Amino acid sequence: MTKTMTFAAVHFTVAFSVTYIITGSIVLGGAVALVEPAVNTVAYHFHELGWKRFGQRQTVASKTV
Repeated sequence: MTKTMTFAAVHFTVAFSVTYIITGSIVLGGAVALVEPAVNTVAYHFHELGWKRFGQRQTVASKTV
C-alpha cells in the first residue's frame, strides 16, 4: 500500500506541476491534479479489460494450433 500511495503522490505532483507550468494557474493545476488521476483510473480499468480479452484470445489460438 505504501508503494501505491507514493505513486499517487507522484502522479498528483506531476499533473499539478505540468498544468501549473503551462498555465501559471494554481487553481487550474489543482483541478487537473484531482480530475486527471480519476479519469486515468477509469481508463486503466478499460485498458485491463482489453488486455484480459487479448490474453484469452491468445490462449484459445494457441490451443487450436
